[in-house]
Amino acid sequence: MSVAQDISKQMPEDVTPEMLAKLDEICAKYRGKPGGLIPVLQQVQGVVGYLPVAVQDRISQKMGVPGHEVFGVTTFYSFFSMTPKGRHTVRVCMGTACYVRGGKEVLDRLERHLDIPVDSTTPDRRFTLEQVRCLGACGVAPVVVVDQDTHRKVMADTAVDLVERYQ
Repeated sequence: MSVAQDISKQMPEDVTPEMLAKLDEICAKYRGKPGGLIPVLQQVQGVVGYLPVAVQDRISQKMGVPGHEVFGVTTFYSFFSMTPKGRHTVRVCMGTACYVRGGKEVLDRLERHLDIPVDSTTPDRRFTLEQVRCLGACGVAPVVVVDQDTHRKVMADTAVDLVERYQ
């Protein structure tokens, strides 16, 4: 069995042959180009949704870059994820202003409603719940960002209705 066949067998079920073909195309475009690894990882994560180890192994093989280098870059930068993310990312600010104005209660309520701990994804991959240090919107605290939408003065009793608007 070749290395490529072995890697393909380790792929998570949600990584389709079409995704792998696009991954191969992206890698071919950047192979041998200095500084190409980060754009490859960004684009492949955009296609697959995350960077599981099997996908990293395939990138390593296709780019001719050592696997430890691919893994090192993937784990160093916070914008890369090795676990599946939800269709919607919910970020709750835990900066000082948001915290003292009820951000912790918002986060607790969302954890209970979504039935997941912070920094994880619902089993149906609808939501990923994260806490962030500061969003720079202290005057309208507490702040919740869903995908690219910023919601101001979110209280615990309205947080569930807020996220449920995102289908």
